[in-house]
Amino acid sequence: MTTTEPATYSGWQSERSGFIGNLSGPGFALVAAACVFALIPLYIHSLSSALFALPVAAVLLLLAYGRVLGLTADQWIVLAVRHQFAVATSKNLFFSGVFAPRAKDGQQPMDLPGTLARLHLLEAPDGLGGQLGLMHNPVDNTYTAVCRLSHSGLALVDTERQNTRVGAWAAFLRSHCKEDGAITRIGVHQRSLPDDGAALRSWTERHISEDAPAPAVEALDQLMAGAGPAATIRETYLAVTLSAFRARLAIKGAGGGQRGAAAVLVRELNAMQPALSSAGLRVAEWLTPRGVAQTIRTAYDPEAHVMLAERNEVAATVAGWQGTSRGVAPELAGPAAAEAQWGVYRHDGAWTVSYQVRGFPQSPVYATFLQPLLRPRPNARRSMSITYEPVGPAKARKELAREKTKRDAARGLRAKTGRSESEDERREAMTARAQDMARAAGHGVLRLTALVAVTVLDLDELEIACADLQADASAAGLELRRVWGAQDDAFAASALPLGQGLPERRVGI
Repeated sequence: MTTTEPATYSGWQSERSGFIGNLSGPGFALVAAACVFALIPLYIHSLSSALFALPVAAVLLLLAYGRVLGLTADQWIVLAVRHQFAVATSKNLFFSGVFAPRAKDGQQPMDLPGTLARLHLLEAPDGLGGQLGLMHNPVDNTYTAVCRLSHSGLALVDTERQNTRVGAWAAFLRSHCKEDGAITRIGVHQRSLPDDGAALRSWTERHISEDAPAPAVEALDQLMAGAGPAATIRETYLAVTLSAFRARLAIKGAGGGQRGAAAVLVRELNAMQPALSSAGLRVAEWLTPRGVAQTIRTAYDPEAHVMLAERNEVAATVAGWQGTSRGVAPELAGPAAAEAQWGVYRHDGAWTVSYQVRGFPQSPVYATFLQPLLRPRPNARRSMSITYEPVGPAKARKELAREKTKRDAARGLRAKTGRSESEDERREAMTARAQDMARAAGHGVLRLTALVAVTVLDLDELEIACADLQADASAAGLELRRVWGAQDDAFAASALPLGQGLPERRVGI
């Protein structure tokens, strides 16, 4: 009798984005300037000039190679100058509500801060008689649909079924790694937030029988008082982004414009349903415009979650409901006020700190290795977003060949200069070769990024919640970096299920 062994996963490779080696463009410029200053005394044959040139060269080298919490000194200076300029011009502040802009027809459009201001929430038919909410980015010319998923998880299923589901999810991602595929981004977002039991108590009060025995009602009240506040709500969303440029021929065939793009995206969404089911993921609903607005609203204002949950429950269970429909009006999706500070983002009555996952585990891990990150906490809510970008076979072959060439050139340079190769560099070279071999064998290549956010309602509990998150990330084998100077942009990527956060092109990091 054979026992199925749980599959392990490894081989995450960071993108090489340095201009030369690990130096970015500004870093290389600083090193070049340092070399020039160091050579000036030799060129002009003046020892007195060395008293000025050599300290300047040392400062420039310190700016290029010095590290502060994972960032070089020159990057810290750029971030600080940009942040201080934003503070001086009040660009870090956002006010909506009574200050929200009005359209010419008197209607209030969706008003979001920062990089989200460019997005427009559209309404399109889902092909089944309902309506679908699409986030349109006119700058990138993309359309994003969001669905709410339900799943049984992996922790409590047997090993064989766990491997099957993870393999089906991998096959789903690999199916989109094709040349000029219409789907350019796939985002997975999960929230874990404490529940005070208000929604559960409200549901129980409406459904308890009038002739229920008094001892049973009393026992139920005691159970609700003890177990209700310990409950945790988990929400999982899937965001699918379509590129109108890549799908331009299909959009033209579907009628063109936004209507044609919506039709093509709906067709893609319907086609991926069987693959999601094979991975153990059930699409509870594709969000309507009011549903998308509610996910945005509850991220900016966590206190609104209980009220909206109770109202949605009443609207869904009461026959002939004539009150407010489920969800939130799109013009009320954004925060009433927000402030981007150096390391914290304040929005309505909450504070959020966002982190980027800068390093995945080097050793093989099981499929459940991210479980500690979403561990229930009584005083904080957590959000995690993973955004995938499928890469076509031709581009993947070109990118991996380029990375292999750069790594081989760096190894050759180290050998010529007499420097020994570290074990990390040797391991990275082996991983790059393994990736190229897997690509040649038919596997898909994806770019991905992961961001994590922790939100509290009491500022005094923020640092404790951050320490707990970093401890859980360490237990999962992840290396986190706080997103200094850009917490508003990081919040849009980590706390909202809109498929944000992955740059279009490689930049110096």
